[in-house]
Amino acid sequence: MRVTNAPASRKRRKRTIQAAKGFRMRRSKLYRYAADALDHGRQYAFRDRKTKKRNFRALWQVRINAAARAAGLTYSRFMEGLKAAKVTLDRKVLADLAATDGAAFGELVQVAQNALKAKMAKA
Repeated sequence: MRVTNAPASRKRRKRTIQAAKGFRMRRSKLYRYAADALDHGRQYAFRDRKTKKRNFRALWQVRINAAARAAGLTYSRFMEGLKAAKVTLDRKVLADLAATDGAAFGELVQVAQNALKAKMAKA
């Protein structure tokens, strides 16, 4: 007699159909299409978790650059000055300060400029 282990198979298929809830047409109703759709969706999710980090870092750089240029400094010189001054704020925090607290960002620009001057004087 052939043994199919029907309860486990049914559970697996039911779990797949449940995970495909919200998909359109037969992708949410039929196991075969739901499984394919989930495979593709999970591949996109894995890939885009990495892409999201890349996109946010680029956005933060744009925001910091805009605020730094408004204060008379380029992005690369600003970051160089912060590094020379041993300021360890990350780009996410710097971008938030640039967007919401102009006074605090201005202070950081002054710190960066002073550190750059000291660096040039030493060199």
